[in-house]
Amino acid sequence: MTLYQLHELGRAWMAPLAYMAEANARMFSTPTSWLSNMPGADRIAAGNELLHRIGKDYEKPAWEIHEVEIEGRSVPVVELEVLKKPFCRLLRFKRYTDDAESIAALKDDPSVLVVAPLSGHHATLLRDTVRTLLRDHKVYITDWVDARMVPASEGAFSLDDYVAYVEEFIRHIGAEKLHVISVCQPTVPVLAAVSLMAARGETTPRSLVMMGGPIDARRSPTEVNSLATRNPLSWFENNVIHSVPQPYPGEGRKVYPGFLQHAGFIAMNPSRHFMSHWDFYADLVKGDLQDAEAHRKFYDEYNAVLDMPAEYYLDTIRVVFQEFLLPRGKWIVNGELVKPAAIKKTALLSIEGELDDISGVGQTAAAHDLCTGIGKAHHQQIVVEGAGHYGIFSGRRWREKVYPQVRDFIAKYAG
Repeated sequence: MTLYQLHELGRAWMAPLAYMAEANARMFSTPTSWLSNMPGADRIAAGNELLHRIGKDYEKPAWEIHEVEIEGRSVPVVELEVLKKPFCRLLRFKRYTDDAESIAALKDDPSVLVVAPLSGHHATLLRDTVRTLLRDHKVYITDWVDARMVPASEGAFSLDDYVAYVEEFIRHIGAEKLHVISVCQPTVPVLAAVSLMAARGETTPRSLVMMGGPIDARRSPTEVNSLATRNPLSWFENNVIHSVPQPYPGEGRKVYPGFLQHAGFIAMNPSRHFMSHWDFYADLVKGDLQDAEAHRKFYDEYNAVLDMPAEYYLDTIRVVFQEFLLPRGKWIVNGELVKPAAIKKTALLSIEGELDDISGVGQTAAAHDLCTGIGKAHHQQIVVEGAGHYGIFSGRRWREKVYPQVRDFIAKYAG
Protein backbone atom coordinates (compact mmCIF):
# COMPACT_ATOMS: atom_id res chain seq x y z
CA MET A 1 0.00 0.00 0.00
CA THR A 2 1.41 3.41 -1.01
CA LEU A 3 1.74 6.45 1.26
CA TYR A 4 -1.07 8.19 -0.64
CA GLN A 5 -3.36 5.19 -0.12
CA LEU A 6 -2.47 5.10 3.58
CA HIS A 7 -3.34 8.77 3.84
CA GLU A 8 -6.71 8.20 2.17
CA LEU A 9 -7.37 5.27 4.48
CA GLY A 10 -6.60 7.41 7.53
CA ARG A 11 -8.80 10.22 6.21
CA ALA A 12 -11.69 7.79 5.71
CA TRP A 13 -11.18 6.39 9.22
CA MET A 14 -11.21 9.89 10.74
CA ALA A 15 -14.31 11.05 8.87
CA PRO A 16 -16.94 9.47 11.19
CA LEU A 17 -15.12 10.79 14.25
CA ALA A 18 -14.96 14.28 12.75
CA TYR A 19 -18.68 14.22 11.89
CA MET A 20 -19.55 13.00 15.38
CA ALA A 21 -17.43 15.74 16.93
CA GLU A 22 -19.22 18.33 14.81
CA ALA A 23 -22.60 17.02 15.95
CA ASN A 24 -21.49 17.05 19.60
CA ALA A 25 -20.21 20.63 19.28
CA ARG A 26 -23.57 21.75 17.95
CA MET A 27 -25.58 19.89 20.59
CA PHE A 28 -23.57 21.37 23.47
CA SER A 29 -23.48 24.93 22.09
CA THR A 30 -26.89 25.54 20.50
CA PRO A 31 -28.94 27.67 22.94
CA THR A 32 -32.13 25.73 22.21
CA SER A 33 -30.50 22.42 23.17
CA TRP A 34 -30.96 21.25 26.78
CA LEU A 35 -27.39 19.91 26.67
CA SER A 36 -26.04 23.47 26.40
CA ASN A 37 -27.28 24.10 29.98
CA MET A 38 -25.24 21.28 31.48
CA PRO A 39 -22.19 22.14 33.63
CA GLY A 40 -19.05 22.31 31.44
CA ALA A 41 -21.08 22.37 28.20
CA ASP A 42 -18.98 25.22 26.80
CA ARG A 43 -15.76 23.21 27.25
CA ILE A 44 -17.29 20.07 25.76
CA ALA A 45 -18.55 22.05 22.75
CA ALA A 46 -15.19 23.79 22.28
CA GLY A 47 -13.22 20.55 22.53
CA ASN A 48 -15.47 18.82 20.03
CA GLU A 49 -15.30 21.65 17.52
CA LEU A 50 -11.51 21.64 17.79
CA LEU A 51 -11.47 17.87 17.19
CA HIS A 52 -13.81 18.32 14.22
CA ARG A 53 -11.61 20.94 12.61
CA ILE A 54 -8.44 18.90 13.11
CA GLY A 55 -10.00 15.76 11.63
CA LYS A 56 -12.21 17.15 8.84
CA ASP A 57 -11.37 17.24 5.14
CA TYR A 58 -10.85 20.75 3.75
CA GLU A 59 -12.25 21.38 0.29
CA LYS A 60 -11.27 24.27 -1.96
CA PRO A 61 -12.86 27.43 -0.47
CA ALA A 62 -15.27 29.51 -2.53
CA TRP A 63 -14.10 32.92 -3.76
CA GLU A 64 -17.09 34.65 -2.14
CA ILE A 65 -16.49 37.94 -3.93
CA HIS A 66 -20.01 39.14 -4.62
CA GLU A 67 -19.63 42.90 -4.41
CA VAL A 68 -17.04 45.64 -4.16
CA GLU A 69 -17.30 49.18 -2.86
CA ILE A 70 -16.33 51.79 -5.47
CA GLU A 71 -16.50 55.47 -4.54
CA GLY A 72 -18.96 54.77 -1.77
CA ARG A 73 -21.27 52.62 -3.89
CA SER A 74 -21.70 48.85 -3.63
CA VAL A 75 -21.13 47.28 -7.06
CA PRO A 76 -22.17 43.63 -7.70
CA VAL A 77 -19.44 41.23 -8.87
CA VAL A 78 -19.99 38.02 -10.85
CA GLU A 79 -17.40 35.25 -11.21
CA LEU A 80 -17.05 34.17 -14.87
CA GLU A 81 -15.00 31.39 -16.45
CA VAL A 82 -13.58 32.90 -19.64
CA LEU A 83 -11.19 30.11 -20.67
CA LYS A 84 -10.83 26.52 -19.51
CA LYS A 85 -7.69 24.41 -19.81
CA PRO A 86 -7.08 20.93 -18.35
CA PHE A 87 -4.93 22.28 -15.51
CA CYS A 88 -6.27 25.82 -15.10
CA ARG A 89 -9.36 28.00 -15.41
CA LEU A 90 -9.00 31.63 -16.40
CA LEU A 91 -11.55 33.54 -14.32
CA ARG A 92 -12.83 37.06 -14.55
CA PHE A 93 -14.54 38.90 -11.72
CA LYS A 94 -16.87 41.17 -13.66
CA ARG A 95 -18.41 44.23 -12.03
CA TYR A 96 -21.98 45.20 -12.91
CA THR A 97 -24.00 48.37 -12.46
CA ASP A 98 -27.08 49.97 -14.04
CA ASP A 99 -25.76 53.50 -13.59
CA ALA A 100 -24.70 54.91 -17.00
CA GLU A 101 -21.99 57.15 -15.56
CA SER A 102 -20.55 54.30 -13.50
CA ILE A 103 -20.57 51.95 -16.50
CA ALA A 104 -18.45 54.40 -18.49
CA ALA A 105 -15.98 54.72 -15.63
CA LEU A 106 -15.71 50.94 -15.15
CA LYS A 107 -15.07 50.40 -18.87
CA ASP A 108 -12.10 52.75 -18.71
CA ASP A 109 -10.44 50.85 -15.86
CA PRO A 110 -7.23 48.96 -16.73
CA SER A 111 -7.34 45.17 -17.20
CA VAL A 112 -5.20 43.15 -14.80
CA LEU A 113 -4.25 39.47 -14.98
CA VAL A 114 -3.28 38.06 -11.59
CA VAL A 115 -1.15 34.94 -12.02
CA ALA A 116 -1.65 32.92 -8.85
CA PRO A 117 0.90 30.45 -7.49
CA LEU A 118 0.63 26.75 -8.23
CA SER A 119 2.42 25.86 -5.03
CA GLY A 120 0.17 24.00 -2.64
CA HIS A 121 -2.67 26.34 -1.77
CA HIS A 122 -5.57 27.20 -4.04
CA ALA A 123 -5.73 30.50 -5.90
CA THR A 124 -8.38 31.62 -3.40
CA LEU A 125 -5.46 32.50 -1.12
CA LEU A 126 -5.37 35.70 -3.21
CA ARG A 127 -8.98 36.58 -2.42
CA ASP A 128 -7.96 39.80 -0.65
CA THR A 129 -5.67 40.70 -3.56
CA VAL A 130 -8.50 40.33 -6.06
CA ARG A 131 -11.11 42.09 -3.93
CA THR A 132 -8.83 45.10 -3.47
CA LEU A 133 -7.83 45.28 -7.15
CA LEU A 134 -11.51 45.30 -8.16
CA ARG A 135 -11.90 48.81 -6.83
CA ASP A 136 -10.01 50.23 -9.81
CA HIS A 137 -9.45 47.40 -12.31
CA LYS A 138 -10.99 44.70 -14.49
CA VAL A 139 -9.56 41.60 -12.84
CA TYR A 140 -8.69 38.19 -14.29
CA ILE A 141 -6.96 35.40 -12.35
CA THR A 142 -5.51 31.95 -12.99
CA ASP A 143 -7.43 29.36 -10.96
CA TRP A 144 -5.24 26.24 -10.98
CA VAL A 145 -6.88 22.81 -10.92
CA ASP A 146 -6.01 20.16 -8.34
CA ALA A 147 -3.89 17.65 -10.31
CA ARG A 148 -5.66 14.68 -8.73
CA MET A 149 -8.82 15.86 -10.48
CA VAL A 150 -7.22 15.91 -13.95
CA PRO A 151 -7.49 12.57 -15.81
CA ALA A 152 -4.15 10.99 -16.68
CA SER A 153 -5.30 10.97 -20.30
CA GLU A 154 -4.75 14.75 -20.39
CA GLY A 155 -1.02 14.10 -20.28
CA ALA A 156 1.75 15.71 -18.26
CA PHE A 157 2.01 19.33 -17.12
CA SER A 158 5.51 20.80 -16.92
CA LEU A 159 6.99 24.21 -16.13
CA ASP A 160 7.21 24.78 -19.91
CA ASP A 161 3.46 24.13 -20.09
CA TYR A 162 2.90 26.68 -17.32
CA VAL A 163 4.76 29.28 -19.40
CA ALA A 164 2.65 28.38 -22.44
CA TYR A 165 -0.55 28.77 -20.40
CA VAL A 166 0.49 32.26 -19.29
CA GLU A 167 1.23 33.26 -22.89
CA GLU A 168 -2.17 31.98 -24.03
CA PHE A 169 -3.99 33.82 -21.25
CA ILE A 170 -2.22 37.09 -22.10
CA ARG A 171 -3.15 36.75 -25.78
CA HIS A 172 -6.74 35.81 -24.93
CA ILE A 173 -7.29 38.92 -22.80
CA GLY A 174 -5.27 41.16 -25.13
CA ALA A 175 -1.72 42.20 -24.27
CA GLU A 176 -2.04 45.70 -25.70
CA LYS A 177 -4.10 46.92 -22.72
CA LEU A 178 -3.11 44.39 -20.08
CA HIS A 179 -1.13 44.60 -16.85
CA VAL A 180 0.14 41.37 -15.28
CA ILE A 181 0.62 40.80 -11.56
CA SER A 182 2.49 37.64 -10.52
CA VAL A 183 2.56 36.56 -6.89
CA CYS A 184 5.40 34.39 -5.54
CA GLN A 185 6.32 31.33 -7.64
CA PRO A 186 4.81 32.51 -10.97
CA THR A 187 7.15 35.49 -11.20
CA VAL A 188 9.59 33.11 -12.93
CA PRO A 189 7.28 31.63 -15.61
CA VAL A 190 5.56 35.01 -16.14
CA LEU A 191 8.89 36.71 -16.83
CA ALA A 192 9.75 33.84 -19.17
CA ALA A 193 6.41 34.10 -21.01
CA VAL A 194 6.71 37.84 -21.60
CA SER A 195 10.38 37.48 -22.58
CA LEU A 196 9.53 34.87 -25.21
CA MET A 197 6.66 36.97 -26.57
CA ALA A 198 8.93 40.02 -26.81
CA ALA A 199 11.68 38.04 -28.58
CA ARG A 200 9.15 36.88 -31.20
CA GLY A 201 7.98 40.43 -31.79
CA GLU A 202 4.59 39.91 -30.16
CA THR A 203 2.80 42.65 -28.25
CA THR A 204 3.66 42.47 -24.55
CA PRO A 205 1.67 43.71 -21.53
CA ARG A 206 1.92 47.37 -20.58
CA SER A 207 3.38 46.52 -17.17
CA LEU A 208 4.59 43.66 -14.99
CA VAL A 209 4.17 43.70 -11.21
CA MET A 210 6.26 40.99 -9.55
CA MET A 211 5.60 40.24 -5.90
CA GLY A 212 7.79 38.11 -3.60
CA GLY A 213 9.10 35.65 -6.19
CA PRO A 214 12.35 33.67 -6.67
CA ILE A 215 13.66 35.29 -9.87
CA ASP A 216 17.18 34.67 -8.52
CA ALA A 217 17.02 32.28 -5.56
CA ARG A 218 20.76 32.67 -4.95
CA ARG A 219 20.14 36.04 -3.28
CA SER A 220 19.29 36.08 0.44
CA PRO A 221 18.51 32.35 0.50
CA THR A 222 15.77 31.25 2.90
CA GLU A 223 15.04 27.88 4.50
CA VAL A 224 12.86 27.06 1.50
CA ASN A 225 15.83 27.65 -0.81
CA SER A 226 18.17 25.65 1.42
CA LEU A 227 15.86 22.62 1.37
CA ALA A 228 15.96 22.61 -2.43
CA THR A 229 19.73 22.92 -2.66
CA ARG A 230 20.85 20.46 0.02
CA ASN A 231 19.05 17.51 -1.61
CA PRO A 232 19.56 16.24 -5.18
CA LEU A 233 16.63 16.19 -7.58
CA SER A 234 16.47 12.41 -7.24
CA TRP A 235 15.71 12.82 -3.52
CA PHE A 236 12.56 14.80 -4.30
CA GLU A 237 11.54 12.34 -7.00
CA ASN A 238 11.96 9.36 -4.68
CA ASN A 239 10.53 10.86 -1.50
CA VAL A 240 7.70 13.28 -2.30
CA ILE A 241 6.30 12.10 -5.64
CA HIS A 242 3.38 9.63 -5.49
CA SER A 243 0.65 8.28 -7.75
CA VAL A 244 -2.94 9.42 -7.32
CA PRO A 245 -5.06 6.48 -6.07
CA GLN A 246 -8.69 5.60 -6.71
CA PRO A 247 -11.36 7.01 -6.81
CA TYR A 248 -9.99 10.34 -8.09
CA PRO A 249 -10.25 11.21 -11.81
CA GLY A 250 -6.45 11.60 -11.91
CA GLU A 251 -5.83 8.00 -10.83
CA GLY A 252 -2.30 6.99 -11.79
CA ARG A 253 -1.03 10.55 -12.31
CA LYS A 254 2.30 11.35 -10.61
CA VAL A 255 1.93 14.26 -8.19
CA TYR A 256 3.42 16.04 -5.22
CA PRO A 257 0.46 15.41 -2.87
CA GLY A 258 -1.18 18.28 -1.06
CA PHE A 259 -1.14 16.45 2.27
CA LEU A 260 2.68 16.26 2.15
CA GLN A 261 2.89 19.96 1.33
CA HIS A 262 0.56 20.75 4.22
CA ALA A 263 2.73 18.70 6.59
CA GLY A 264 5.70 20.74 5.42
CA PHE A 265 3.87 24.01 6.07
CA ILE A 266 3.03 22.91 9.62
CA ALA A 267 6.56 21.61 10.27
CA MET A 268 8.02 25.05 9.52
CA ASN A 269 6.42 26.45 12.67
CA PRO A 270 4.58 23.77 14.69
CA SER A 271 4.49 25.72 17.97
CA ARG A 272 2.70 28.62 16.31
CA HIS A 273 -0.03 26.35 14.96
CA PHE A 274 -0.39 24.53 18.30
CA MET A 275 -0.86 27.83 20.12
CA SER A 276 -3.30 29.03 17.47
CA HIS A 277 -5.50 25.98 18.04
CA TRP A 278 -5.24 26.36 21.81
CA ASP A 279 -6.27 30.00 21.53
CA PHE A 280 -9.21 28.94 19.36
CA TYR A 281 -10.37 26.54 22.09
CA ALA A 282 -9.97 29.26 24.72
CA ASP A 283 -11.90 31.79 22.58
CA LEU A 284 -14.81 29.36 22.22
CA VAL A 285 -14.91 28.75 25.97
CA LYS A 286 -14.83 32.49 26.67
CA GLY A 287 -17.46 33.18 24.01
CA ASP A 288 -15.12 35.35 21.94
CA LEU A 289 -16.86 34.46 18.69
CA GLN A 290 -15.15 37.13 16.58
CA ASP A 291 -11.64 35.76 17.14
CA ALA A 292 -12.93 32.19 16.80
CA GLU A 293 -14.44 33.02 13.41
CA ALA A 294 -11.18 34.61 12.28
CA HIS A 295 -9.41 31.35 13.18
CA ARG A 296 -11.95 29.33 11.20
CA LYS A 297 -11.56 31.49 8.10
CA PHE A 298 -7.77 31.38 8.20
CA TYR A 299 -7.52 27.61 8.60
CA ASP A 300 -10.31 26.90 6.12
CA GLU A 301 -7.94 28.46 3.56
CA TYR A 302 -4.63 27.32 5.03
CA ASN A 303 -5.66 23.66 5.35
CA ALA A 304 -7.13 23.46 1.83
CA VAL A 305 -4.31 22.20 -0.39
CA LEU A 306 -4.03 20.74 -3.87
CA ASP A 307 -1.79 18.18 -5.57
CA MET A 308 0.84 19.54 -7.96
CA PRO A 309 1.77 17.71 -11.18
CA ALA A 310 5.08 15.92 -10.59
CA GLU A 311 6.68 17.18 -13.82
CA TYR A 312 5.94 20.79 -12.98
CA TYR A 313 7.14 20.47 -9.38
CA LEU A 314 10.42 18.75 -10.29
CA ASP A 315 11.06 21.23 -13.11
CA THR A 316 10.61 24.10 -10.66
CA ILE A 317 13.03 22.58 -8.16
CA ARG A 318 15.64 22.05 -10.87
CA VAL A 319 15.24 25.21 -12.96
CA VAL A 320 14.51 27.76 -10.23
CA PHE A 321 16.13 26.50 -7.03
CA GLN A 322 19.02 24.27 -8.09
CA GLU A 323 20.36 25.38 -11.46
CA PHE A 324 19.13 29.03 -11.41
CA LEU A 325 18.73 28.89 -15.19
CA LEU A 326 16.77 32.16 -15.56
CA PRO A 327 19.31 34.54 -13.94
CA ARG A 328 22.18 32.60 -15.57
CA GLY A 329 20.66 33.15 -19.01
CA LYS A 330 20.49 29.43 -19.79
CA TRP A 331 16.80 28.60 -19.54
CA ILE A 332 15.34 27.07 -22.70
CA VAL A 333 11.53 26.77 -22.83
CA ASN A 334 10.02 24.65 -25.59
CA GLY A 335 13.18 25.06 -27.65
CA GLU A 336 13.48 28.86 -27.19
CA LEU A 337 16.04 30.64 -25.02
CA VAL A 338 14.47 32.95 -22.43
CA LYS A 339 15.96 36.43 -22.85
CA PRO A 340 14.44 39.00 -20.47
CA ALA A 341 16.54 41.70 -22.17
CA ALA A 342 14.20 41.34 -25.16
CA ILE A 343 11.43 43.07 -23.20
CA LYS A 344 11.40 46.75 -24.19
CA LYS A 345 7.84 48.07 -24.03
CA THR A 346 6.72 46.78 -20.62
CA ALA A 347 7.23 48.68 -17.35
CA LEU A 348 8.49 46.66 -14.38
CA LEU A 349 7.63 46.92 -10.67
CA SER A 350 9.09 44.54 -8.07
CA ILE A 351 7.65 44.26 -4.56
CA GLU A 352 9.38 42.49 -1.68
CA GLY A 353 8.68 42.07 2.02
CA GLU A 354 11.43 43.09 4.41
CA LEU A 355 10.77 40.00 6.56
CA ASP A 356 9.86 37.55 3.79
CA ASP A 357 11.00 34.07 4.89
CA ILE A 358 10.00 32.39 1.60
CA SER A 359 11.52 34.66 -1.06
CA GLY A 360 14.36 36.63 0.48
CA VAL A 361 14.97 40.31 -0.18
CA GLY A 362 16.66 40.78 -3.54
CA GLN A 363 15.29 37.65 -5.19
CA THR A 364 12.45 39.48 -6.94
CA ALA A 365 14.40 42.68 -7.55
CA ALA A 366 16.81 40.57 -9.62
CA ALA A 367 14.32 40.96 -12.48
CA HIS A 368 15.51 44.56 -12.93
CA ASP A 369 19.08 43.38 -13.63
CA LEU A 370 17.81 40.93 -16.24
CA CYS A 371 15.39 43.28 -18.04
CA THR A 372 18.03 45.60 -19.46
CA GLY A 373 15.90 46.43 -22.50
CA ILE A 374 13.43 48.37 -20.35
CA GLY A 375 14.36 52.01 -19.93
CA LYS A 376 15.58 52.95 -16.45
CA ALA A 377 12.67 55.36 -16.00
CA HIS A 378 10.25 52.43 -16.27
CA HIS A 379 11.73 50.38 -13.42
CA GLN A 380 10.40 50.68 -9.87
CA GLN A 381 11.29 48.73 -6.72
CA ILE A 382 9.42 48.54 -3.40
CA VAL A 383 10.58 46.88 -0.18
CA VAL A 384 7.71 46.85 2.32
CA GLU A 385 8.98 47.49 5.84
CA GLY A 386 7.83 44.99 8.45
CA ALA A 387 6.06 42.79 5.89
CA GLY A 388 6.43 39.04 5.62
CA HIS A 389 5.59 37.01 2.55
CA TYR A 390 1.79 37.17 2.83
CA GLY A 391 1.76 40.78 3.99
CA ILE A 392 2.71 42.12 0.56
CA PHE A 393 -0.46 40.80 -1.11
CA SER A 394 -2.98 40.20 1.69
CA GLY A 395 -4.15 41.95 4.83
CA ARG A 396 -4.15 45.53 6.05
CA ARG A 397 -0.54 46.28 5.04
CA TRP A 398 -1.34 45.21 1.48
CA ARG A 399 -4.53 47.26 1.31
CA GLU A 400 -3.20 50.42 2.93
CA LYS A 401 0.50 50.54 1.95
CA VAL A 402 1.20 48.30 -1.02
CA TYR A 403 -1.95 48.55 -3.11
CA PRO A 404 -1.95 52.36 -3.51
CA GLN A 405 1.51 52.11 -5.05
CA VAL A 406 0.47 49.23 -7.32
CA ARG A 407 -2.64 51.16 -8.40
CA ASP A 408 -0.65 54.28 -9.21
CA PHE A 409 2.02 52.31 -11.10
CA ILE A 410 -0.59 50.59 -13.28
CA ALA A 411 -2.44 53.88 -13.85
CA LYS A 412 0.80 55.50 -15.00
CA TYR A 413 1.12 53.00 -17.84
CA ALA A 414 -2.57 52.43 -18.58
CA GLY A 415 -2.47 54.90 -21.47
